Amino acid sequence: MVAKVVATTLVALMDAAFWHARWQHNELGFQLEQPHPLLCQCLPPLLQGQQQVLVPLCGKSPDMVYLAQYLTVIGAELSAIACDAFFSEQQLDYQRFQQAGFVHYYSDPIQIWQGDFFQLRPEQLQGCKLVYDRAALIALPIQMRQRYVAKLKALLPAGTQILLLSVEYPLHEKAGPPFSVDYAEVARLFAGDNIELVAELDQTGKGFARRRFATGYLLERAYRITLC
Repeated sequence: MVAKVVATTLVALMDAAFWHARWQHNELGFQLEQPHPLLCQCLPPLLQGQQQVLVPLCGKSPDMVYLAQYLTVIGAELSAIACDAFFSEQQLDYQRFQQAGFVHYYSDPIQIWQGDFFQLRPEQLQGCKLVYDRAALIALPIQMRQRYVAKLKALLPAGTQILLLSVEYPLHEKAGPPFSVDYAEVARLFAGDNIELVAELDQTGKGFARRRFATGYLLERAYRITLC
């Protein structure tokens, strides 16, 4: 048991160090300049009755600006560089507070909790029943993906809707991130929840965001998941 806990901690530390380095060196191949087309296509049916949306591992994504047209946006991000860059690039005035072990960035209707996602508490997301995950699950190594899903379920109530965007490519042709997460893995991770494949983009030969993949195929898929 001790060895398992140590191994889990090391994986988490390695992952945090990896992403801090990406931001420090401006290695942002995952970054988009415009809202993701699958978000624009799939969001409208999810808006009814919703007031807030959680965006895990949000970076400086322009998706948050798009979402803020309709909802209060609650981002969660490890890197202070990413948070500062988001508000600067979007030319938004903001306040910043130390709160509950996080730095809380606030510019109504967008706020970001900067710190360790796995240390978030339900009261920081009170009233939130919608999640938009474009590049959180697929950014995590396999050892952390189950833990990430378990954390979402601990934070959010039954009935929460998740718009999950995944990427798929032949596993033997490339090592992530982004990691290939196919339907079978989504079904395992969200076993017992309602899962619906709602849209798909064939990106073969086009790449993922700013990156080009020399893979036999590359698909981006959008899932609507309801936590049970």
